[in-house]
Amino acid sequence: MSSIGRASVLIGAGTIVSRVSGLLRGIVLVAAIGTIGGAGDAFAVANQLPNNIYAIISTGLLTAVVVPQIVKAAAHADGGQAFISKLFTLGTVGLIAAAVLASIAAPLLVRVYASEFTADQLALSTAFAYWCLPQIFFYGLYALLGEILNARRVFGPYTWAPIVNNVVSVAGFGAFIVLFGPQTQVGTWTPTMVAILAGTATLGIVVQAAVLMFFWRRAGLALRPDFRWKGVGLRHIGRLAGWTFLMVVAGQLAGIVQSNVLSGASGEDPAMFASQNAWLLFMLPYSIIVLSIGTPYFTQLSEHATAGRDDEVRADISRSIRTLGFFIVASTAALAVAAVPASRIFTQTRQEAEAVAPVLLCFLVCLIPLAVLFVVQRTFYAYNDTRTPFFFTLLQCVLVVAGALLAGAVLDRGDLAAGVALTQSVASTVQVIVATVLLHRRLGGIGTASWLLTLAKFGVAALPAGAAGWGVWVLLGAEAGWTLSSPLAGALGAAIIGSIVLAVYIGILALFRTPELEPALALGRRFLPQR
Repeated sequence: MSSIGRASVLIGAGTIVSRVSGLLRGIVLVAAIGTIGGAGDAFAVANQLPNNIYAIISTGLLTAVVVPQIVKAAAHADGGQAFISKLFTLGTVGLIAAAVLASIAAPLLVRVYASEFTADQLALSTAFAYWCLPQIFFYGLYALLGEILNARRVFGPYTWAPIVNNVVSVAGFGAFIVLFGPQTQVGTWTPTMVAILAGTATLGIVVQAAVLMFFWRRAGLALRPDFRWKGVGLRHIGRLAGWTFLMVVAGQLAGIVQSNVLSGASGEDPAMFASQNAWLLFMLPYSIIVLSIGTPYFTQLSEHATAGRDDEVRADISRSIRTLGFFIVASTAALAVAAVPASRIFTQTRQEAEAVAPVLLCFLVCLIPLAVLFVVQRTFYAYNDTRTPFFFTLLQCVLVVAGALLAGAVLDRGDLAAGVALTQSVASTVQVIVATVLLHRRLGGIGTASWLLTLAKFGVAALPAGAAGWGVWVLLGAEAGWTLSSPLAGALGAAIIGSIVLAVYIGILALFRTPELEPALALGRRFLPQR
């Protein structure tokens, strides 16, 4: 099996376990604070703040800049040891500063993201934020350590570490329920409740980052503090990171507009927390499929781009999109048909599941385009081009803002979350089209017509597969059936429906002897235990 295949399996297996344990974490958290209500949205805003900074660090700096730079540094006489030590020290100092400044600004940050909250809800969210914002340092440390390990082709720990976080969170949130019971109303919270719930969330991130420190020997690294940053290429890295920083800032500004629009629905309708949980379900196939297969490809693609082997880069692009497409098209069909039982995983009643399902469906519109964007965007990064992604991401952000404001102006409270999700999906699809055209021009062709035809074939096979899944949903009783009786029943129902969709999908592709089928199934079989 190729190194790409082995790495994909390792990352994919870890991601599956991580996401399943993450689902359990989400179920326990929803049991503690509810999905639709003031307390859930207050925590959602506070706990999302460090994630937003993490997005700047991970997507904006590490993926775009650090991995290609470490790949280059590996050619140095010391294997990149000095460069990585300087980079690690610089990153740690910056993370500490960011965490301290953000914690001081907690009241302002909460108000910026949730201007429509009541005074009591703002106070509760701010209390949560003081406990959650230190996560910035540990999220960033985890991302920095993980990307360095990935660049050294040690792929597993970065993917498996979040499992420990989920275990800690399940234990802490479970203890909260035992001690205080479900707390969905804003006015019932005490400082002790806030400390246990938000402190648990932060403790999980601390442990997640600490786990990576045990894997440095496997990467052949001996890091030591090095404050002599001259020679690390700060000017070059700063020039590259400048565009990605602006790109992610634009994304955060768009997110602020979305959050404020959603804050107007908080209380009795799906809002922030419901949207975050729908996004978590949406990200399940993306994380398992796109990240597990795409991350090793990005390292290989960076090596080919650094060596100037453009033909091999084109082959990497086409091969990765075809492989990702096989799985992601089936996942889109399965999750769309099972949207209601899947939504029941993170809701407390049948009615809430039916209210949140449209949000998930609207997010799913852009699942396939985002899989393509993963490959296209990272190809620009591999060529040290962060300027072009800034412009096509800026276009997406402008469309997101316009769509959110339009949704806020014309939709009722109950439809706001779905409307915001749909406008985001439309904006992301436009972004992918523009990005693909620009990359096609840069490389003189990336086989777009060929892999688009392949994705179309997958889509045709997914239609009858989805119809079969819908038939199973009806046979299980649909909205009145047992699949909506509890979160675990929802998960089981979604799994049954998804399995039928996948089986029919594979059967149709096998019937027509689709050439991409056998390599994809061979990769899938690697996840099964060997006898």
